Amino acid sequence: MFSRLFGSKKKEKITQAYNGNPLVNDLSFIGVDMHSHFIPAIDDGSQSIEDTIELITNMQQLGYKKIVTTPHIKVDHFANTPGTILNGLADVKEALKERGIDMPIHAAAEYYIDDYFLQLLDTEQLLTVWKNEVLVEISFMFEPINLHDIIFRLTSKGYQPIMAHPERYMYYHHDFDKYEELKDRGCYLQMNLGAIAGYYGKQVKQVAEKLFDMGMYDYIGTDMHNLKHAEVAQTLLSNPDLLAKLQSKPLRNPMIQF
Repeated sequence: MFSRLFGSKKKEKITQAYNGNPLVNDLSFIGVDMHSHFIPAIDDGSQSIEDTIELITNMQQLGYKKIVTTPHIKVDHFANTPGTILNGLADVKEALKERGIDMPIHAAAEYYIDDYFLQLLDTEQLLTVWKNEVLVEISFMFEPINLHDIIFRLTSKGYQPIMAHPERYMYYHHDFDKYEELKDRGCYLQMNLGAIAGYYGKQVKQVAEKLFDMGMYDYIGTDMHNLKHAEVAQTLLSNPDLLAKLQSKPLRNPMIQF
């Protein structure tokens, strides 16, 4: 199965973006990053306002125009609430203003799907990337046995789930039907930029490339936590073939408004 999925084929030279626009040599075609961890000291992302400013400055250099930052909500590790997130967002906005940095930033959350998430779904309004779209993640080790039921509950509540970095869920790698099922059940799929750059290893890179070529991804997110992730994103700017590839498929990122 694996060899069939990732068999070699001749690559066609990409000379223009999917919509006929000229290719660009940065990430401005993505426009809005919708997965990052820039609010200081509330999860495993930025740990200080100085780190946050440096990371956001890097985002500007990459060509991004807006940011939706998405702290973890994972009760056993990062028990964030809309209050902690939005208060932190206000601090980031003030720091950007003081330094004269023009980068519109909004906050949502990256929700870990577990029993606590189901409680939140029943008791409070979830933080959305935009409109009704909610960024969710699942275990890297085990597929939730009731995932399809949870997706149904989300959509029944009027939310549109975005599955974060599906290429990193190793238990799906030999069964691409699982990705099709996520799409069929109403999930958007979000690729981590570092995945296709090779940051998470060869196998994750191959899966990301395959899903991208199949047109399965709706969003690309940096999932940026730290300067190492920023450096990985910067390497893409010196890879014109990969930049061209990323511009060959439509993305929802530029549609995000806030």
